[in-house]
This record gives sequence, C-alpha cells and structure tokens, in this order.
Amino acid sequence: MLDLGTSFLASVARDPNALAIVDAGVRFTYVEWYRRISALVAGLDALKLRPGDHLVTVLQNNWQAATIHWACQFAGIIITPLNWRSTADELDYCLDNADAKALVYEAVSAEAVKASKAAGAMPRIAAGLAADLTFETLVASGDGAVLPRVDAEAWSVMLYTSGTTAKPKGVPRRQRAERAAALAQVAQNLYRNGERTLGVMPLYHTMGVRSLLAMSLVGGAFVCLPRFEVARALELIEKEKISNLYLVPTLYHDLVHHERFRQADVASVRKIGFAGASMTDGLLKELTAAFKPELFVNHYGSSEIYTFTIDQNAPNKPGSAGRAGINQMVRVVRLGATSPDDIAQANEEGEIIAALAGDESFEGYWRRPEADAKALRQGWYFTGDTGYFDADGDLFVTGRVDDMIITGGENVSPVEIESCLSLHHCVSEVAVVGLPDERWGKVVTAFVKRSAVVDEKALDEFCRASGLANFKRPRRYVFVEAIPKSPVGKLLRRLLVAGEYQTEKSAPRSQGTAA
Repeated sequence: MLDLGTSFLASVARDPNALAIVDAGVRFTYVEWYRRISALVAGLDALKLRPGDHLVTVLQNNWQAATIHWACQFAGIIITPLNWRSTADELDYCLDNADAKALVYEAVSAEAVKASKAAGAMPRIAAGLAADLTFETLVASGDGAVLPRVDAEAWSVMLYTSGTTAKPKGVPRRQRAERAAALAQVAQNLYRNGERTLGVMPLYHTMGVRSLLAMSLVGGAFVCLPRFEVARALELIEKEKISNLYLVPTLYHDLVHHERFRQADVASVRKIGFAGASMTDGLLKELTAAFKPELFVNHYGSSEIYTFTIDQNAPNKPGSAGRAGINQMVRVVRLGATSPDDIAQANEEGEIIAALAGDESFEGYWRRPEADAKALRQGWYFTGDTGYFDADGDLFVTGRVDDMIITGGENVSPVEIESCLSLHHCVSEVAVVGLPDERWGKVVTAFVKRSAVVDEKALDEFCRASGLANFKRPRRYVFVEAIPKSPVGKLLRRLLVAGEYQTEKSAPRSQGTAA
C-alpha cells in the first residue's frame, strides 16, 4: 500500500488545480498546498525532528493544523494532536507519555501551554500569534518540493482516547492503516471526485482525521471550521457548496434546531453520515425531512479500529449500526466472555468485538500493557460496547458494558429507552442512567431537556403506549437545562450519575398537549 505522503503526491498529480483546503481567507489548490507542506517539512528539519518523533499539537481546525498533519506524513513524524481545551496537567501527562519532541499551539491554548511544565522544556511553535518561533516562520523558511521519507509501515498518528474513567490512552496507528481507513471512508460514503466536506470534527478525533484524508483521495476540499458554531456552519454550507457532512449526532441536533436553519440553503448537501454515538429515532426522522439525503450513513467504529460496521440507509432500520465494514469482521460474544469464540445468539445482548487482522486496526496502546491485556485477546479487540445481532444479521449497539443498568436483576440498556423518549414531541434531548437504589440496586432514571411543557406522568404514559417493557420504563425523571457531553458530542453519563448537572430553571412554554 502507498504511504500517505506518496498518496498525497498522487492527488497533486491527478488534480493539481482542484480546491484542496479553505480556511477564512486561505484557499489553496493541491499544488499550492503541497508547496506549503514541503516548506513546513523543511522547517521541521531545522528543529531537528526526525522520523519516529512525536510532534504534539493543541490546535483548532485550521489550515495550519491540517498542513502540520500532512507534513508529518511526509517526514515520518508521529502527529499527536490533543484537545485544544486541554489543561496544563493534561498537557503534562500527554507530553511526557508520548515523549514529545516539540509542541504547536495557538492563542486558544496558549494559557495552558504557558502553565505546562513539560511544554516549557521543549521547542514551542506558535500558530497565528507572535512568539520567538512561529508556524509562519517555519513555512516561510523552506523551499522546493519534498518527497516522502518513510514507507507505509511508518507510524502516522497517535490519538488519545477521551480518558473519562482513567488516564487517556495513546492509540498509535501506522500509515497503511490510516490510508485503508480513508479509502473505506470514500467507498462506504460513496464520495466522488470534487467532494466538499465541512471540516469541523476536530483533528484530534478519528472522525476529523478521516475527513481530512478522505478528501485528499478524491480531489476534494476540506473546509475548515475551527469550532462548531451553527450560524457559521450554515454560512459555510451555503457559500462553499458543501456536498457531504460527517458529524456526531449532537451537532446535527444543534444544526436542525437552530433558528436560522429554515432560511439556510443546504441543498448542496447530498450525503450525510454520523458516528461517535447512537442517533435517536426522533433525530433520524428530523434529518431525513430536513436534508432529504441521497445517502444517510451510520458509521460505527473507534479510534482503535476506525470501522466496525456501516449502515448506508440509517433511517430504514432505526437503531441499526448495519454490518461489518469492507475492512472488518465483527462478532458479539456473551457478556463476561474471555474467548472470542463464546459467541452470543441472535438477539442476545453481549460485548461487541472486532478482528485485529482488519486493515484499519491498531496494534496496541502506547505504553499501556494492562490496557492491551484487557482489550486484545486471541486476535480480537474487545470494544467494551454492548449490542446484539438481530435475526437479519444487523448489529444494534446498546451502550457500554459499564453503562448497563441492572435493576431488580434485569439488564436494561439506556439506548433503547432514550430512543423511545426521543420520539416525544416535547423532548429535545434525553439521557438515561441507573442511579443507586436500596431496593432495586439501580433505578432507571431519565434526564430530559424539554422543548415544551410535559411532565413525568405524560412521559410514563408515552413509554407504556410505545410498548417499552415495564421493567425498562424510567422510575424517575429529572428535567435539566442541558445534557452533559464531551467536546466531540459524546454523552457523559458519569456526570449525571455523579450529580453534576443543572436542573431546569423554568418550564418551557406550552406547544400543545403532551402525549
């Protein structure tokens, strides 16, 4: 397989004058962008960075971040992007864990970088602000065209997992695995030459990286949006004629519920895809009506193995994550299984596992042998996700092993209840967790953000009428101002369990009779 640098050169040769990247006033074709990438490689040489070194970035989605990503592929440097919201302590941990050789930051992350002890001990490159060493200086210092210096077996990127329950884990991935994942993204989303995508999923997240690489394979454009702002997103969709969106469900929710959405021209968007979390039945219906897409993809995967399963017609079977991607094999084993051969029956909930032999797979965590021992067994990756295959062979993801609610001896998946409640017209968002209870062990509790007046009784009656099993119905309802989520839109159930939420200040205005 081609290394990523050679892959980019092939795109330059094939589509030299095609638009490659957009960021405010920056508009580069492939040949123009290649000049900047080459110049940056020369700048990194001047810092004495070598193949196999880790370069950490703390950047939003801008042309600098995307250019650094590509320059690292040519130079064989391991791009190690971190959340730009990271604290000084988080920076210290990751910089030390990765044995980083240099750091790139911008104004939004400058305070944390300044307070980081580890950052103070290495070269620090500032992007878009004055400093002794700047990104702009590095790009200006180089000249000529560079060729790739490593092959497809070289390390490409190391993403860090979210670390919601422990220290984040580094996930190193080779260039061949990254390119395989990008090719799968193109094939499974039916991308064509000249596609344009909204580059808003962060480049420290697997979805953002995939959008960046996939566009390069089809002569497409990566339109940067540094952070998600609905009004600006709608403006870019209309102005740049965005043809595909690849977002987490939370961002879609915010997009279609914004006051400007009805007036926005989104007709250019013909393909939409989501990943990162399950999408409720209610939101699936809203998006289908709003975009009328040619293709509506549910992509289920992870940083470790980019694709587990794909459903290219998500609204057809709500809740289904589809079937194994073109580079993967997937099984469901019984809960608590230690062997990949302890396979669950159809409709039996268990743990989802994926083959490590897949082309998109990682090979193990960075310096975390205990994590490898837990997750990697006999050639399979134990995801920690729960789910089941239905009688048709389609996968349904029901949550995390740790999220399973055991109430009165019964196993209850929060996702099923959330999908049910999301269909109520007065429910804007909902999250379900199990809270400690002396009698039941855990009591099913629904945290609801309302869009109109509705009470517990009405929601309970709605669950009854929907056919939700009696033991699965929430026994408590809490009306909140917002559902807690991570920066990339993942639901943070642990904060609800810990009581870290704000109850509703005042009830919404009535919009009709509740259920």
